[in-house]
Amino acid sequence: MKAARILVLAVALAAGGAAAFLISSDDEKKPEVPLTASLETTDVLIAKSDIGMGTAISSQDLQWQAWPAATTGESYITKKGKPSAIEELAGAITRAPFTAGEPIREGKLIRANGAAGYMAAILPSGMRAVSTEISPETGAGGFILPNDRVDVILSRRAKDNDSSKYVPPPTSETILTNVRVLAIDQTVEEKNGQRVVVGKTATLEIAPRQAETLTQARQLGTLSLALRSLLDASKIVEEDTKTDINTIRFGVNSSIK
Repeated sequence: MKAARILVLAVALAAGGAAAFLISSDDEKKPEVPLTASLETTDVLIAKSDIGMGTAISSQDLQWQAWPAATTGESYITKKGKPSAIEELAGAITRAPFTAGEPIREGKLIRANGAAGYMAAILPSGMRAVSTEISPETGAGGFILPNDRVDVILSRRAKDNDSSKYVPPPTSETILTNVRVLAIDQTVEEKNGQRVVVGKTATLEIAPRQAETLTQARQLGTLSLALRSLLDASKIVEEDTKTDINTIRFGVNSSIK
């Protein structure tokens, strides 16, 4: 019995020694890890902190940040290309918000004339900003925020003082579709986590012909804004065509009282 135990112990010791030898020899054969080549970078102009839409930026809002050269877009502002960009862009107005750390792109900035307001600066070329009165009842209960898209609905009631005649029922018609909301009162973006903006005036971004339609519609009845789903954003082209048809049709029917 003792001999068997001694034999088992001897086998265990031999196995342990063999394992230790294999481990040590494996460590010795490990190739040396080559040093990683340094990543080429370039200094890119970024936003030091969040910058809201319609904000006149200052030099304190911007800073240079090392950026991988391979991922630097052509629209990025580099220190190599424009070393004095921070001073040159001071006073420019943002046409869209920037988040902290986001590269600054000149396409999202506009250098407005000193006499121009920020709304004129953020308004795309060829478009018009037109305001219309709203209420919680006609403005989706206050759930419409700047940059949302809405349909404009005209509701009108026939006027006839002669009670003996037939009076047509009230009618409603969508006169504009997929219109972007620029501001509610003077709020041009969501701030401090505010999810509801209850205002009395909505400023809409529309084409010149649509501006005429909207102005005429205000004299004929009550205007309501119908909030559109974010999922409809991909249907802008289709809805713009529909808007033109509605505008023409409204122009023909505008003489009906």
